[in-house]
Amino acid sequence: MKGAPASDILAELPIPPEEYAVELFVGVSRRAAEVDETILSHANAWALDRMPAVDRQLLRLGVYELIDHPEVPVAVIIDEAVELAKQYSTDDSSRFVNGVLAAVAAARRPGEVVAP
Repeated sequence: MKGAPASDILAELPIPPEEYAVELFVGVSRRAAEVDETILSHANAWALDRMPAVDRQLLRLGVYELIDHPEVPVAVIIDEAVELAKQYSTDDSSRFVNGVLAAVAAARRPGEVVAP
């Protein structure tokens, strides 16, 4: 997130992003402390700075969606994050991202079924 306000980063983009992407970016920025605290409480003693950067950002997006977007099914949030981790991060990242998001989902949305 470059340490700059979300509005500044969005203003610098050469083309405007999709509306939902903006909502996610601004939402993660707005609730950064709560999102990071939630990740840390479910990441089995992993410090944020020890996580690969891609994993950390995927977890932030996923946790934010779990907290603020109840209309998005848990399985969709987890599946999208896992697929992105497989494509853009380390060999172990998809399992790690899946485990953390599943734990957060179980705590935040206990009534929803999480895909195996």
